[in-house]
Amino acid sequence: MIDAHWLYLLLGAMFAAVAVASARDRTNPRRFGNAGFWGLIAVSFWFGDRIGDLANGALVLALVGLAGTRLIGRGSAEITTPGERAASSRRFGNRLFLPALIIPAAAFAGTILFSYTPLSNSGLIDPKAVTLVLLGAGTLIALAVCLAWFRAPLTAPVEEGRRLLDAIGWAVVLPQMLAALGTVFAAAGVGSAVGAIAAHLLSPGSIFLAVLVYALGMALFTIIMGNAFAAFPVMAAAIGIPVLVQADGGNPAVIGAVGMLAGFCGTLLTPMAANYNIVPVALLNLRNQYAVIRAQVGTALPLLAFNIAMLYFAGFR
Repeated sequence: MIDAHWLYLLLGAMFAAVAVASARDRTNPRRFGNAGFWGLIAVSFWFGDRIGDLANGALVLALVGLAGTRLIGRGSAEITTPGERAASSRRFGNRLFLPALIIPAAAFAGTILFSYTPLSNSGLIDPKAVTLVLLGAGTLIALAVCLAWFRAPLTAPVEEGRRLLDAIGWAVVLPQMLAALGTVFAAAGVGSAVGAIAAHLLSPGSIFLAVLVYALGMALFTIIMGNAFAAFPVMAAAIGIPVLVQADGGNPAVIGAVGMLAGFCGTLLTPMAANYNIVPVALLNLRNQYAVIRAQVGTALPLLAFNIAMLYFAGFR
């Protein structure tokens, strides 16, 4: 049976290949730091569930040490020249985006087939990991299409992946670490503490006020921690489940899904979401480090208001 474990193996293999490519990049004076960083990420994906909490903690500290002491850098080796990339862009135009559309299309089509055909009873895919497995399959299909279409060498995905990861740097692992931070906060009882404070503010039956506090809390915690996945365990434990679902009878699917969307509005407003809002500034050489955030304010605030309304009208009707 194909489950999420296979995806971890695939991701570990990708990071291991990038680590090897980084070590061979003689244009990068910090190539061994890069190799160590991406190699440790590969180890976490391959053996994270086997080496225990202490070893995983040591691994994370090693990653922080490599990034914090600036032992990772960026080389200048590229497999194509700027002129070749410009010529390719003129030749293919907007068709270059087609491979990217293969991934969600494959995931959607695969989910439909799995849900409404005998595949659901075949035991081929773990029902708990259908979407993730199909996203992985769509990625592999898109990769094969790109290799055939552009007639690229087999090493191109690894080299381009290394170049992109070197450009982004340590921020690429922020979503994973921040999601883990949310679990740590929940285990430490932060959600219960927030819930106790909210209990003094919310009167029984004040559904709209509870929705408002929940949505704004999701956005605020996301701004603080940089990721809605980190904020969700806290706000779900504080207000989402005990107040909106259990006490007020809200639809748990709506409360969970739209609550996450409210958190994503906070993602648009925070430099803590470095991979979304700070990395593009560096890649595009923008003068203002908050240029991306400033451009997103006009979207984030109306969208947050819309999510609050949707939580209230769709979650309790």
